[in-house]
Amino acid sequence: MKMKKFLLITAVFALLASCGSGDRGQLVGVKGKKWHPEKPYGMALIPGGSFIMGKADDDLAGIQDAPAKTVTVRAFYMDETEITNSEYRQFVEWVRDSTIRTKLAILADEVGETPSDDRKSAGIGQFAFKDADTANMSVYEKYMLDNYSGMGETGYEGRKLNHDVDLIFDKGEYPDEYYAEVMDTMYLSIEESYNGQRTWDVAKFKFQYSYMDIQKAAKNRNLRRKDVIVKEEVVIYPDTTAWIRDFAYSYNEPMHNDYFWHDAYGDYPVVGVSWKQAKAFCQWRTMYHNAYRKEKKRHFVNSYRLPSEAEWEYAARGGLQAASFPWGGPYTKNDRGCFMANFKPLRGDYAADQALYTVEADAYEPNDFDLYNMAGNVSEWVNASYEPSSYEYMSTINPSVNDADNQKKVVRGGSWKDVAYFLQVSSRDYEYADSARSFIGFRTVQDYLGTDITSTKNK
Repeated sequence: MKMKKFLLITAVFALLASCGSGDRGQLVGVKGKKWHPEKPYGMALIPGGSFIMGKADDDLAGIQDAPAKTVTVRAFYMDETEITNSEYRQFVEWVRDSTIRTKLAILADEVGETPSDDRKSAGIGQFAFKDADTANMSVYEKYMLDNYSGMGETGYEGRKLNHDVDLIFDKGEYPDEYYAEVMDTMYLSIEESYNGQRTWDVAKFKFQYSYMDIQKAAKNRNLRRKDVIVKEEVVIYPDTTAWIRDFAYSYNEPMHNDYFWHDAYGDYPVVGVSWKQAKAFCQWRTMYHNAYRKEKKRHFVNSYRLPSEAEWEYAARGGLQAASFPWGGPYTKNDRGCFMANFKPLRGDYAADQALYTVEADAYEPNDFDLYNMAGNVSEWVNASYEPSSYEYMSTINPSVNDADNQKKVVRGGSWKDVAYFLQVSSRDYEYADSARSFIGFRTVQDYLGTDITSTKNK
């Protein structure tokens, strides 16, 4: 009797659950949020497809590192221009300000008191200063009272920094000695300054991030999750001395002094950035974008990253098969006799194309994918290790060859100081991952979510 009653109750509950779910007992899947593709700001959608990668004509230089091969890549977004000085400065200033805020939080913890028990129970995480008079608090104290802390191996990892309160950079307006003490640590010493100007100690502008090495995890299934999590710390300020080191016995001090920080060059491509710094920028851009989307309760976006070598060449071709340059070719001039890119033409006449060094990132005409300067201006880092024979063994679908132990990283597109050969969409070159050059920059890509792109081409 008890068993019959139990079965009856179970059947009733099952019936009620079925009626309440609205799926009528059918397999309908888990309903999630609706996804609406959004083209990231400043990027172009590159539709997936197949193309002939490598040298379509004779390899005149005889390098033989790019034999023709048909490959297929999936759809992705790519920056319309190279990352500019202005855009990279946003990254640098964010890291600088976060470092300052962290130092302020740590000092506040040292000179103040930890929150009282009643404040903890109320869920309030602010710092309470000894003998603090809230009616007469300095700007510094008000900032610290609203601050939750920051980053780095200081015991503050993962805790939120208050970015809503503006920092004060005018020395005459520092609110108190504590604030002055923190700011003083961010500048070079007086002994290292000249002409009465103190300069930021850019060696302190360090960005910390971590990522999961999926390739390593896939190759060894016995590894635990923590074994494939990689932590990085990168000094992110560009090496402006590259303008001097790259050209011995040449006067390039104005470029060293002004190129990165002066607003006159804000729309020019950033240079002096190593492959590792470019990777750090991608991590920051992803984090920065997703922090905003989290506040708006939206889906996270896919990570920003450097393009693979195949993606870069496919995008540079702009849909043109067997073309020498992004505009087709085989010539570097148009029908009006104007050069189509910024490079070193005519046996070394740098100024023949109306530019001595770099030009604005959106100069010249874009290719058919609306991408600017995929040839010339600055060479671009890609997420690939340079192997002369890599085309022979790489996959034909989304090919990617990037050996962590190989520090030779591929650069593509040629630059303002290169001859026309390196501007060809199939030409390969390399530089070491920790090197920074006055002629190498980068642009980023982001995976397209989904496969049907016909409805998003015109968005």
